[in-house]
Amino acid sequence: MSQPPLEQGAPVALITGAGSGIGRAVAIALHGAGFKLALAGRKAQPLVELAAQLGSDEGKVLTVPCDVGAPQSVRELFGRIEEQFGRLDLLFNNAGTSAPAVAMEEISYERWMAVVNTNLTGAFLCTQQAIGIMKRQRPRGGRIINNGSISAHTPRPLSAPYTATKHALTGLTKSTALDGREFDIACGQIDIGNAATDMTQAMAEGVLQANGSRMAEPRMDVEQIAKAVLYMARLPLDANVLFMTIMASKMPFVGRG
Repeated sequence: MSQPPLEQGAPVALITGAGSGIGRAVAIALHGAGFKLALAGRKAQPLVELAAQLGSDEGKVLTVPCDVGAPQSVRELFGRIEEQFGRLDLLFNNAGTSAPAVAMEEISYERWMAVVNTNLTGAFLCTQQAIGIMKRQRPRGGRIINNGSISAHTPRPLSAPYTATKHALTGLTKSTALDGREFDIACGQIDIGNAATDMTQAMAEGVLQANGSRMAEPRMDVEQIAKAVLYMARLPLDANVLFMTIMASKMPFVGRG
């Protein structure tokens, strides 16, 4: 099914965690579809390299190093976006991190909070700022897409910090979708299983299963995730994908455990 053409005036998208993996692939897809981009991530160099690769006309790609778990850093990010573009049409809350796969009692408080601050608090802080812009801009409204995970449904062994934040992100998605209705702000979540990125390289070599065995797991091309996010992003605001699961067909998810 073909999608509607973009409205006149290129829409503006912010991607967090844009320097690698899923964020990078989504940035390339959105740029190819005509979006202006704000690229955010902890490290400046990967963002600069991606912007150079995109080869966009000056003013169409903004790179901003940002710690999404730090309120002031997030405020500065959104201030830069509003200053350069004057509006925001899409937020892709993609930045994420995980903890070492160790027994729950061995996870330090500091590591727990690092995962919570990036995966959950970071998404919340960016959502707050995005809603503020989307409410006051004209025409008002916009879309927020949260990068959930298969772990938003069921855990892997030894993954309590990551799994807890992804379950919580589902609640944030539902609350944002509900509270945004009145203001033409749509919110959805894409739950991804085994995208082939550097972060999932271990899956191809063998990872712990619920029965204690280790096995290699199939992965899928990250470009398929980018295409799925692009589909969600280009919907008119009177339509919304609330939840989408996209996964490697043969990964052990259905029947996990």
